[in-house]
Amino acid sequence: MALQAFTVPLQFKNCDLFGNGSLNIIPIQSRKTVHTKPWVIEARARTRVESPKVRNRRLQKKYNGTQKKPRLSVFCSGKQLYAMLVDDQNKKCLFYGSTLQQSVRSTPGCTTIEAAQRVGEELVKMCADLGIDEISSYDRNGFSRGERMEAFEIALSGHGFLFR
Repeated sequence: MALQAFTVPLQFKNCDLFGNGSLNIIPIQSRKTVHTKPWVIEARARTRVESPKVRNRRLQKKYNGTQKKPRLSVFCSGKQLYAMLVDDQNKKCLFYGSTLQQSVRSTPGCTTIEAAQRVGEELVKMCADLGIDEISSYDRNGFSRGERMEAFEIALSGHGFLFR
């Protein structure tokens, strides 16, 4: 059954605004139904994972590496560790080392923790060859310190690159 709405036009005989002519105004009826939804507050997914990475991107803008004072960038995946000395001004990689390299994994029974320590020692040797005494920043890419990262840091802190 449909509802019918009848509208009656309003008539004004004398109007100061439009003169003495008659003005017909038809009222408009609106049928607005208000649908209310309950307020749902949703937390962002994976905020603890995203926020260190956002913070790291902000710090990368602040600390730029030079040829004599490069930036040390370390990435630690699920099983491996990768390290780079980066000259941001000339956009060059001065050193690259990972736990997958054959020179690092010379013995077959080498664990990734021992290989991460050897990567740190190779990095120190390369810095001595290049004449680098200190690094501008230590960039962990927002990752927390695990066993491989700690073994790598111990090798660096023994030669004065990192303060422990």
